[in-house]
Amino acid sequence: MNKIINQYLIINYFKILVNTILIFFSLGIILNLFEEIEFFKNLSQSFSLPLILSLSFVPTLIIELLPFVVFLSSMFYFLRLKSNKDLLSIKIFGYSNLKIIFVLAFFAFIFGFFVLIAVNPITSVLVKYYETEKAKYARDVDHLISVNKNGLWIKEINDNGYNIINAQILKGDTLEKISIYTFDKNNKILKRIESESAIISGNPWIMKNTVIYDLNNSSEKISLENYEFETEKILDKINSLYKNLNTLPFIDLIKSYSQLNAKGYSKQLLNEKIHKFLSLPFFLFLMVVLASIFSIGSVSSKPNYYYIILSIFISVVIFYFKDLSVALGQTEKINLTLSVWMPVIAIGLFCTIGVIQINEK
Repeated sequence: MNKIINQYLIINYFKILVNTILIFFSLGIILNLFEEIEFFKNLSQSFSLPLILSLSFVPTLIIELLPFVVFLSSMFYFLRLKSNKDLLSIKIFGYSNLKIIFVLAFFAFIFGFFVLIAVNPITSVLVKYYETEKAKYARDVDHLISVNKNGLWIKEINDNGYNIINAQILKGDTLEKISIYTFDKNNKILKRIESESAIISGNPWIMKNTVIYDLNNSSEKISLENYEFETEKILDKINSLYKNLNTLPFIDLIKSYSQLNAKGYSKQLLNEKIHKFLSLPFFLFLMVVLASIFSIGSVSSKPNYYYIILSIFISVVIFYFKDLSVALGQTEKINLTLSVWMPVIAIGLFCTIGVIQINEK
């Protein structure tokens, strides 16, 4: 009998969770579609491209908002159990409030791990496609930047042609082990520059121990201890790329941690993202418990609009508390790992007190 009741609780809860995700997904598509249409309004592109880009971007956004999706789904489900007397019927079979809550909370916990292992790799590919495709049409982009297993790659477009720049490592404002290939507008290679390092915080770049190969004259080779390479200030763009870890799935962050750090990704950002992922199942677990406190834990009957307003208010408070906590960690006011887990710890302490009171009812 317990197995049947557990299945009943989980299946009905999962239906509501899926419906809520679809609602958030649809709203995300609509809102992001306006942004993409505005971006492409002066370009000769069909409606399908903004739509495809929106479909590629919104799944990552849904994962970011998943704790709040779970909270709203749980609030609605518990209120429905309470209003249609299913809660009383289930209690007749020996289920306490606490047992009902933890069946659903444990399901949310497992669902969180499923998202990390199975869904996140797909959303990472989608958001990478989104950024790559959108960069092709950006009118103000004169630098195309990417990171792969061979290091950092930059395509720099200028009035005379373009440069292809490859560097193995970024350390602070310094690129190391650099190769630069200069092409004219006809795609003819003009010269190759090899350098041990370059300080890229200003313009020109200051390059150390540089060798220049003039490919128009195969016999000409120039070695310089210091060399100034005229380019644009792109350090902020590179740092922005390294800060965006949404293109890297959770499993790759764990497996390739050392390699990513060696390529220039800071340990601080890597640790922050990994702990955000690891905290997700626990966050979902606690959001179910939190929803039960404000729904099952409420003795008096209140109108539905009260719970809607309450749910939105709680979601907004938690959202900004998360942002504040991470900001304190990023500015080294508190430990970065603690800043990621602080909302989970705070909600966990609140839920511990609330669940004890619920179980007594």
